[in-house]
Formats: sequence, C-alpha cells, structure tokens
Amino acid sequence: MRLADYLDKGASLDPDAPCLTTEGETRTYGEVRQLSVKIAGALAARGIVPGERVAVLSGNDPTAFTCVFGISRAGAVWCPINPRNEASENRELLDLFGCVALIYQESFEPLVAKIRDQLPQLHTLICLERDIFPETGGVDLAAVDDLAMIVGTGGTTGRPKGVELTGANLEAMTAITLMSYPWPDRPVYLALAPLTHAAGVLCFPVLARGGEIVIMRKPDVAEFIWLIQRHHVTHTFLPPTLIYMVLAHATLDETDLSSLRCFWYGAAPMSAARLEEALRRIGPVMAQLFGQTEAPMMISTMSPADHYRPDGSIALSRLSSAGRPSPLVTVAIMGPEGELLPRGATGEIVARGSLVMRGYHRDPEATAAASAHGWHHTGDIGYLDDDNYLYIVDRAKDMVITGGFNVYSTEVEQALMQHPAVQDCAVIGLPDDKWGERVTAILQLRAGRTVDKQEVVAFVKERIGSVKAPKQIEIWDDLPRSKVGKILKGDLRARLAHENRAE
Repeated sequence: MRLADYLDKGASLDPDAPCLTTEGETRTYGEVRQLSVKIAGALAARGIVPGERVAVLSGNDPTAFTCVFGISRAGAVWCPINPRNEASENRELLDLFGCVALIYQESFEPLVAKIRDQLPQLHTLICLERDIFPETGGVDLAAVDDLAMIVGTGGTTGRPKGVELTGANLEAMTAITLMSYPWPDRPVYLALAPLTHAAGVLCFPVLARGGEIVIMRKPDVAEFIWLIQRHHVTHTFLPPTLIYMVLAHATLDETDLSSLRCFWYGAAPMSAARLEEALRRIGPVMAQLFGQTEAPMMISTMSPADHYRPDGSIALSRLSSAGRPSPLVTVAIMGPEGELLPRGATGEIVARGSLVMRGYHRDPEATAAASAHGWHHTGDIGYLDDDNYLYIVDRAKDMVITGGFNVYSTEVEQALMQHPAVQDCAVIGLPDDKWGERVTAILQLRAGRTVDKQEVVAFVKERIGSVKAPKQIEIWDDLPRSKVGKILKGDLRARLAHENRAE
C-alpha cells in the first residue's frame, strides 16, 4: 500500500466521517482526500516526478499532514523534517536526502531563507499559507519503486543518517499495530507528539479503520487531558517524560478518561513505578511499543491486557519489559561474534522481517554494519525471559563499567524513579581513577521537593545493591532532551566533564 491508500481506505468507509480535527475545526475524509489530490497536482505542475524527494517542514498541522498523502499520490518520497532542528541540521538532511521540493509553514521562512542558497537541488518551495493549491489538475500516480519515506536519525551520535522506509515496512508496522492492540470500529486518536515522528506513522492504522485524528498544534498537558474527555479519545501516544507530566497534573483525577482503549508509551524506557501509577490513575489502557526508526515502532509490543495477570492484578514483574516480539518480527539475542544466545542470556537485541528498513540512504557501509550476520542490529542490550518477554537493560553505549562490573543504567534509573521526590532522572558513567567509571545520577525533582543525596544513595542500595548505587548525584532543574523527548546522555556527559575540568 502507498501512504495515500490508508487515507483512501478510510474515505471508502465513509467520506463524510471526520478525519482531521484541529482546534475545533474538522475536515471530513472526502475533504482531506480531495485536498491531497490537489496537492499531488500542484507538485506535478511544478515538475516533481515519481521517485523524487519532497520534504515537509511544519509543526503539527492538518494541511501539512495532508501533504504527506499528496506527496504519495504524486509518486514522490516523503521526507519529514523536524522543525525543532537547528538550521544546519535541516540543511544537512535536505542535502543528504536529495530533496527537490520543500513544503513549509510560513513561520519557518527565516530558516528556509538561511539554507535555500546552499541547496542547489532544491528547486521548488511551497509555503502552506501563501501558495494556494489549484481547484483542478489533481493527479494520482504510482511510485517508481516501493520507497515511501526517508527519515533522519537525528544526529545525536554524530552525522545524521537517512533511513529508507518502504511501503512494505509501513504496511508491516500498520498490520502489527492492528493485530496487537484493541480497536473500536471508529477510533479517535489524539496526536500531541510531533507528526514528523511516532505520532505521524501511528496515524496510518487509524486512517485504515476510518478513525478521527485530533491534532494538537502545540504541546500542552492540560489541554491534552481535556481533549481526551472532549473528543472521547480512544488512542494516543506519549513518550514517558510527558506521561510523567500528565500524572503530575492537577486535573488528571477529575477528568473522564473512560473512552481510552489504548494509551501507547515508548521512545524511551518508562519507570515501572510510574507505569504502575498510570495503570491505577489513567486506567487499564497503557500499551507499550518498542521499535526504532530503522524498524518503526513495533519490534515488540505489550497490549493493555498484558500488563495484568489472569486474576486481574497488575503484573508488576512484567512492567519493566518491552513486551513480546510482535507477530511479524523475529527477535533474537546475539553475542559479540554473531552467535545467537539462549533464552535468558544478555546480548544485543537483533531483529529481522518486513518491518526492517531497506537501508541507510547513500550509506552502504552503515547499512552493512546494521545488517551484519543477516539480522538488523538495534544497538540495545537485553534478553528474552522464559515467557518470551523482552527486557532491554541498556543501550550498548550507555552501559557503565565500574570496578570491573557491568552496570546497566536503566536498572539504576528504575530504582531512582521509585523515590517519591524524583520526577525524572538519567544515569551515566563518568571517568574515575579508582573505579574506571563511576555511576553518576542526574535528578530532576518533583515541584517543591528536596532530597538528601546520601539518603537517595541509601534508597538505591537497598533496592539493587551498593555496586550499582550512584557514587555521584547531581540535581538539575531540567534534563536536556531530544526533539522527541529522549534524555540526551551525551549532553549530560559533556556538561559534567566540562564542570569537572573547570574544578
């Protein structure tokens, strides 16, 4: 299926049904489909041919999202560009992808002006607010191959890479989503997270079922909670950091959340203690997904029901898992020489199946490294238990080796998040003359709370032992985060290393 086919599927169920709603204004499936055909015609009229790359630079916006389907109808390749990136990073991505056209919101005019002269291939600029799509001349073309989108990896570990995702990749993701979670006939999906990332691709299964997508232009936790009640939302997605903010909000417990069927969490590890709280206060609707740009969203899944035992009690030991390998993906644990490890052994999580990307755009060496031994290498360290639940113990690069012992930062973070004063945290290793690396915790406290650092160390020791307990604790007002809410541990290491040198 092309990306446009998901919209057409929903339109075939009922063209008059609500499709995209923003700030109280709703566009029907028929209206969104008609606009997408006009957008395709506008691209063709500007010389865009099937197979060429078209970028979209916009915040969450219904017209910008409709452009995704117009690009697909033109046979072109969608390249989402994150509006929170620095101008230099977006220039680098547009150059890497070979984009010939850029559709952008007027508010990004200064950014576009700064980079356009450095991109000779970029011959077409379309401003959403100024360029009116024609009433006639729409087209609906076939793509030259199955490439549907190219997504930047973000560049937090160096030069960004472009992940090539095919229609088959996204079809596998959509199928897994529809197979693995509860769905009413007409779902209502609330999109607060950026449509350039997870919130965007999760729209495809919603559209396939003829559901309504409520788009929030800006992140606002209070409005997010209110919109669930206002629109009888059935599905939504947030990274853990934002879920913690939802749990801390004063209006949560007085809001009717009974419409919710599936509240996805993912993109970063979630505190088991905070997840248990969410199950009690939000409801038995929490649903995990684990994936990455290279294998979008659904390497493993955990449905709302999987969070509970048969007797209805919360399956506490399971809350720190990433669920089970999804139905259309094979998952294994690999050792350092490419050998597959037995159940219970810890190693790199690898996967294969039609969910896995075609490769990195114009980067055969990185593609070969990521697919060594015939498996996609996630870079995550974990194990599968006897019930086939996947546990991610750390990113390979985030493991701390202290005194000859391997300490997984996520285990220490899970212990810290049980402390009543901790809102969020990150654990890293810093150079240490005695230990090689010392376990270092950076805490963000709940509003109005204070802690004694030694008491926090004792709190962790009691739960996971002295070897894994932090030897250094820092308390910051906030933690540096990526555009999708992940804590940037590289930034933490750099800042603390600079402070240590200054001392």
